[in-house]
Amino acid sequence: MTAVLVATHVTAHSRLRLSSLCSPPNSSSAMQMPFKILTCLYLPLILSSVFLPIGGKKTLGIRRATVHFDESLTNIWPLPKQFTSGNLTLTVDPDITVDVQGPGGSSPIVLEAFERYRNLVFKQQSGYALGEHDISKLTVIVASDDDTLQLGVDESYTLYVSDGSEGGGGGRLSIVGGVSIEANTIYGALRGLETLSQLCTYNYKTKTVEVNKAPWYIHDEPRFSFRGLLLDSSRHFLPVNIIKQVIESMSYAKLNVLHWHIIDEESFPLEIPTYPNLWEGSYTKWERYTIEDAYEIVDFAKRRGIHVMAEVDVPGHTVSWGVGYPDLWPSPNCTEPLDFTKEYTFDVISGILTDLRKIFPFELFHLGGDEVHEDCWLSTPHVKDWLEQRNMTTNDAYQYFVLRAQEIALSHNWIPVNWEETFNSFNKSLNPRTVVHNWLGPGVCPKVVANGFRCIVSNQGVWYLDHLDVPWEKFYANEPLDGINDTLQQKLVLGGEVCMWGETADTSDVLQTIWPRAAAAAERLWSPREATSSENLNATVLPRLQHFRCLLNYRGVPAAPVTNLYARQPPIGAGSCFTQ
Repeated sequence: MTAVLVATHVTAHSRLRLSSLCSPPNSSSAMQMPFKILTCLYLPLILSSVFLPIGGKKTLGIRRATVHFDESLTNIWPLPKQFTSGNLTLTVDPDITVDVQGPGGSSPIVLEAFERYRNLVFKQQSGYALGEHDISKLTVIVASDDDTLQLGVDESYTLYVSDGSEGGGGGRLSIVGGVSIEANTIYGALRGLETLSQLCTYNYKTKTVEVNKAPWYIHDEPRFSFRGLLLDSSRHFLPVNIIKQVIESMSYAKLNVLHWHIIDEESFPLEIPTYPNLWEGSYTKWERYTIEDAYEIVDFAKRRGIHVMAEVDVPGHTVSWGVGYPDLWPSPNCTEPLDFTKEYTFDVISGILTDLRKIFPFELFHLGGDEVHEDCWLSTPHVKDWLEQRNMTTNDAYQYFVLRAQEIALSHNWIPVNWEETFNSFNKSLNPRTVVHNWLGPGVCPKVVANGFRCIVSNQGVWYLDHLDVPWEKFYANEPLDGINDTLQQKLVLGGEVCMWGETADTSDVLQTIWPRAAAAAERLWSPREATSSENLNATVLPRLQHFRCLLNYRGVPAAPVTNLYARQPPIGAGSCFTQ
């Protein structure tokens, strides 16, 4: 039997993503339904015949070979900017204490993080290990006690693990011996704690936690200040605890921006006190976020050094708004884009942003602006009359709406972020502070920065997580600065973002869809370009990514196998976590 695997490609932003072979018929595809039914029934069997041992028999009694690791690889993810290591193994005391120094060392954020990481590292070890240990104290020195989390905050740190000898021999590299993390800010200290936690491994023979390859000297800082993950809670409601799990997992890969796509045409789940009927557009009264929920999410993220950038997408993708306030629709037959002819529409937007400014301190606010289907405006008499009276086209109206929304955001001391269609349509009219968010394809950011705007990269062909057929290699190889040679223009690229659109992801599968491919982009955004430019990814990067995926699993994150044909699928056979 010959198996033909069909890979679905998607060209539309958030709406026409991965089509299903098992989707219900429509007027144009009803004739194909028998084939679809057969495909849905037999595709699993075909895949099994391809990937299982000959004859399709279970491998009962057959043992896979023991995995041998390449000890020359550095299993820190993302790879630090600069590091040296040795060949010693040091044991870590499960009762390790922290000595905080400097104005910011005693920050509650730092102290909570120490306890959090200590619990992660020693979760395998029960009781008290007898005898002396090489590492019994961690010194954390933070120069500033300012806990303001803003774009471009200093996330650099220096981590030193001595050779375990008296005094640690640390005089040359560190101001203290033993194990130390030195950072200018609280958030640099958090990144150092994550790296230190990845140096710690559990020895099942001695039942102790060890640091291998000591002594370590690591000086590290991110390549880009914006390292994001979009999470869509409109297409499928995600409970607060799931959003927290996503945020927690982001911190393990040093991602630092949660782009919360809260609202879209399908549902409006967020409470807006000024306009309390807006969340009548939620799926049900149980699938909603209160103001308190939003505060809790933002605070949880801040304690992990992660910004939360909210998005209110206008003027398109707004059907759900009119459930509670029908006057926002141009007509009952034209439910999006929003009605720009009414001042009331902009009053509502202003009210939403006024309420949200109290919750979201991050200086960037996403106003969407993508996929505005203007035909609906022309089919509505009062809208058409409004345009004719002003000698305006629907594209003029699109520009008018986006610029007014930008003015509202700017009045609340927010920097507006817009999807790239706004730049493609009327870039000369955009506010000069606008950050343009690429998604349609490559080659956009070079044009954006050449016009003096800042840019965020999210090319859908390589950084859309709901595109299940995009392998980890493409996530890893996507270079945000491709086509930008001018150093001043390169600085206008804030970074990038992987996007977890929610049509086919909910609580049941969102984390295994995000991970481990998001980690591939995370290293691209954190580590030096020369460190991520290897031509032999399977030898130098894949084993490290598989190791990180296993670390995520160990920490309770259900990251899917790295090398699956399609993302988020379970393993296709027996084997080690470190080879899947």
